Amino acid sequence: MIGVVGRSEQHQSELEALLAAPGVDEIIRITHPFKLASRNFRPEGSIVELGKGVSIGGAEVIVAAGPCAVESAEQIGEIAGRVARAGAKLLRGGAFKPRSSPYSFQGLGEQGLKLLREAADKNGLLVVSEVMDPSQIEMMLPYVDVMQVGARNMQNYHLLRALGESSKPVLLKRGMSATIEELLLSAEYIMSGGNYNVMLCERGIRTFDTYMRNTMDIAAIPVIKHLSHLPVVADPSHGTGRRDKVPPMARAAVAAGADGLLIEVHQDPERALSDGAQSMYPEHFAQLMDEMRVIAPAVGRRIARP
Repeated sequence: MIGVVGRSEQHQSELEALLAAPGVDEIIRITHPFKLASRNFRPEGSIVELGKGVSIGGAEVIVAAGPCAVESAEQIGEIAGRVARAGAKLLRGGAFKPRSSPYSFQGLGEQGLKLLREAADKNGLLVVSEVMDPSQIEMMLPYVDVMQVGARNMQNYHLLRALGESSKPVLLKRGMSATIEELLLSAEYIMSGGNYNVMLCERGIRTFDTYMRNTMDIAAIPVIKHLSHLPVVADPSHGTGRRDKVPPMARAAVAAGADGLLIEVHQDPERALSDGAQSMYPEHFAQLMDEMRVIAPAVGRRIARP
């Protein structure tokens, strides 16, 4: 299979001769600047294997849930158990936290990763956590199943190239002011290095509105699904910054075609060291999972029961 970049009308005879050459099964014309991430490259869509029989991009909507940051063994252990019982497949949590203020909680580092791994293994979950620098990749590999690239690092091309040299699945978040094309070009950096295990995440963009932390761009989900074969994850927690707005945006994301959801959950959000205002109570998260199980079949999807 050969991808032909750019306009090809002027070279039709050469393309026909190439198609007849030994070993050539198909020629695909690719007009987008993002070539490997384009749906033209893989029209049927991609399914990314995450581990332990869990995959994303198929009929099942995969949910990752957990606190913004790992704070203690007791905290992450309790949350892991409760989100697992509600039906989540991945435990999310930050060990390294890029914060706007240098005085805010920056995470527990490798100790936080160890606590994540222990809590996840105890409850049959996979782990997704943010990587901030290429120097952290090798250290994180034994602890995480999915490397998350945060919004602030979407155009950190040095980091993206380094992740392209690994086979570990990558969850790439859209930058706060990034266009959809810029998101797909960032995915192209990872894929051009040989790592095709990429998921894209819509996490809200910064607009002139001040009522919510960000503006959740639900329309981006079907647009990305049209342009790209990569699975799309929605993050309604960062997309709104308000826990009361997370459920309606999560339900809307499932209806819009999201392949997965990333939701922040904390057992005591008022005392959370990071992003408590957007973190759901575990009991409300369980209720949301039941609501989404009603919506998913209407769009040909499903959400597994615990």
